[in-house]
Amino acid sequence: MYIYNVTINIQEDIHDEWVEWMKKEHIPDMLNTGKFIKALMTRVMVNEEMGGVTYSVQYTTESKQMLQRYYDEDAKTLRSKTAPFEGKFVAFRTELEIISEQ
Repeated sequence: MYIYNVTINIQEDIHDEWVEWMKKEHIPDMLNTGKFIKALMTRVMVNEEMGGVTYSVQYTTESKQMLQRYYDEDAKTLRSKTAPFEGKFVAFRTELEIISEQ
């Protein structure tokens, strides 16, 4: 199993709108690709010097190959839907391999 983790810092002036968009549109769109089993959205409990609010969204997938299919087939389209928030967030993405779950 793998986790595709997206960490996002969103500016406070559009924070509430962005959270609703994530919950009602973006995360469901990600899950509807059929590439991910589940998603977990968490708030990172830090005070950023640059301001804003930071979140981590973790999408679980069954394999590295399935994650690659997401990149090849869906990533460009889904990332383009962030246009209304352009310039109001920074994001970085990491891939995590699940070694043990207890």
